[in-house]
Amino acid sequence: MPSFALLVLLILCTPGPAPADILEEVLEVPIRIRTIYGQEVEQDIKVTIFRDEQRAKAPYLVLNHGRPLNDAGIRAMKRQRFPAVSRYFVSRGFVVIVPTRAGYGESGGKDVEHRGKCENPRFAPAFSVAADQIVEVLKFVRALRYVDTSRGLVFGQSFGGVIAITLSTKDVPGLAGAVNFAGGSGGNPLERPGNPCGKAAMFNLLQEYGAKSKVPTLWLYSENDRLWGPNLPKEWFQGFIKAGGNGTFVPLPPFKEDGHGIFTGNPEAWKPVFEEFLRTVGLGSP
Repeated sequence: MPSFALLVLLILCTPGPAPADILEEVLEVPIRIRTIYGQEVEQDIKVTIFRDEQRAKAPYLVLNHGRPLNDAGIRAMKRQRFPAVSRYFVSRGFVVIVPTRAGYGESGGKDVEHRGKCENPRFAPAFSVAADQIVEVLKFVRALRYVDTSRGLVFGQSFGGVIAITLSTKDVPGLAGAVNFAGGSGGNPLERPGNPCGKAAMFNLLQEYGAKSKVPTLWLYSENDRLWGPNLPKEWFQGFIKAGGNGTFVPLPPFKEDGHGIFTGNPEAWKPVFEEFLRTVGLGSP
């Protein structure tokens, strides 16, 4: 019988599972959408995909980016990647799909998501046209052999968080859940900290979404988010729930001077909650 010391040596010398070989690919995806002003737009947008080459097929996770404060920031945006968290999502068993939507940075084209003036924002059509782009992207990736569109998740940060909730109201194939990370619109942490444009309009919109939402949702907000403040997100969530939405709200700890950056700044603060949500919606096995 081998000695205890030999057993330990055998364990230490036995190779573990090979690390995932994560590929990053860039696709040009054609979309066809109608803007908030009724104009039809056809163009290609850049879509970044992260996937584990060793998996023949995996469920999708669409990761939606936010919206910079001004036109200069929108034009200057690079291709959206979120490389560290995208690789983490791959480790949880997903093919990660990161569209750079029309009008932003390297995708170019018209700014089809402009909400209008601060005093009278048109949130509903802006989020609707953003969600329409994601639906177009999901139609495109159905042809990719490694994407299982019968199961998936939509996830969004900031403006993208409300896009995720918008998508929860639509008939998206295989959609199991939606994650709203620091979602909202109209915020300005420098000029109007905690006091975004159209607070009541956003409440009304999310209340409407609550009545139409079809899947479980997860809402994550840092306590010191300077765009929305500590109370507005909770009010928005309560409106969503009272209207019939299915959701869980989780306050995250403060992050530096502005918790709006906690998504990429401190992922360890939200990973356990996210992984529990995955188990809840049946997507918990990497």
